[in-house]
Amino acid sequence: MKKKLILLVLIFLCLSSVLAYANTGGVEGLTTVKGEVVQIVTHLKPDDLNAEQGSLIQEQQIVKVRVLTGEFEGREFLVENNLGSNEYYNIRVEEGDKILLVLDTTSDQMQVYISGFSRDFYEIIIILIFILLLLSIGRMKGLKSVITLSITLLVILKVIVPAIIKGISPIMISVIGSIVITVLTLTIVSGFSRKSLSAILGTLSGVFMAAGIAYVIGTLSKLTGLNSEEAVMLMYIPGDISLNLKGILFAGILIGTLGAVMDVSMSIASSMHEIKMIKNDISKRDLFNSGMNVGRDIMGTMSNTLILAYTGASIPILIIFTAYDISFLEIINLDIIATEIIRAVAGSIGIILSIPLTAAITVFTDK
Repeated sequence: MKKKLILLVLIFLCLSSVLAYANTGGVEGLTTVKGEVVQIVTHLKPDDLNAEQGSLIQEQQIVKVRVLTGEFEGREFLVENNLGSNEYYNIRVEEGDKILLVLDTTSDQMQVYISGFSRDFYEIIIILIFILLLLSIGRMKGLKSVITLSITLLVILKVIVPAIIKGISPIMISVIGSIVITVLTLTIVSGFSRKSLSAILGTLSGVFMAAGIAYVIGTLSKLTGLNSEEAVMLMYIPGDISLNLKGILFAGILIGTLGAVMDVSMSIASSMHEIKMIKNDISKRDLFNSGMNVGRDIMGTMSNTLILAYTGASIPILIIFTAYDISFLEIINLDIIATEIIRAVAGSIGIILSIPLTAAITVFTDK
């Protein structure tokens, strides 16, 4: 037991190191570093700039900033921070704010720009709270969960995404990644046993069938994959990179479905395993029915979870549609809405299909 714990901790530390120090690349001559706003030297209002309504620059801040990381750590610079009429694109800073600075060394004289706020400190805090709760409540299972989460992130960030950028089929690499994530996650959490084997096969069967249905429906409804600003930006990635946007869309549906289906399959396989342990002489039919009953209880809440997650992410655009009184017929036929509907329902289909599949596989693999 002690050796297993040490091994798990070492795996977790290795994965964390890879994720923490991964080289994210960048444009040559442009370096992003952390900084701090030391002083707002001047803040010019529209009247000071004689800016008319609709002018590109409405306000201007002259800001003294200090570099906190990198080669120029400790140096201070005066930076022009221009503000327009659209607050969405403005970076309105105050003294003491932690910010991101872009150092442009492509010319003889280095230029410094404010590119955004530094938010990683607060992200680390909430991640640490999450990990501490996992470890304090889950203990050994919690540690395994942290390790499997690290593996999932590693596979997505270091295998799936780079492979798609290199031109490999998004669907093919996502299928391979899903198999790797599922096998490693369920094996690490529950060990290699009939229970984990049933959960693995049930998960993959449900996910792939749901993804297949989503692909057919998405193709028939002529989804483009251009359902967000980020997706449109993929068309303008620098370099000779040709991306399959529709493939990326369905790869996202497949991976997005995986977590919920994995949860359901593991719950059913685990419950059926416990029933078998307590009542060893239970018939295969009764064991299957028990698994189905457990699955039915899970099905409603988990399907609701997926629908609510996707709906919650779409609330801003739903508010826009309501405010402009756009007809229901127009709304449901928009690419972005059709994509979200198919994404959410495909996940729910994966959950539903995984219930009988996992129950049947568990009965089949039972001694």
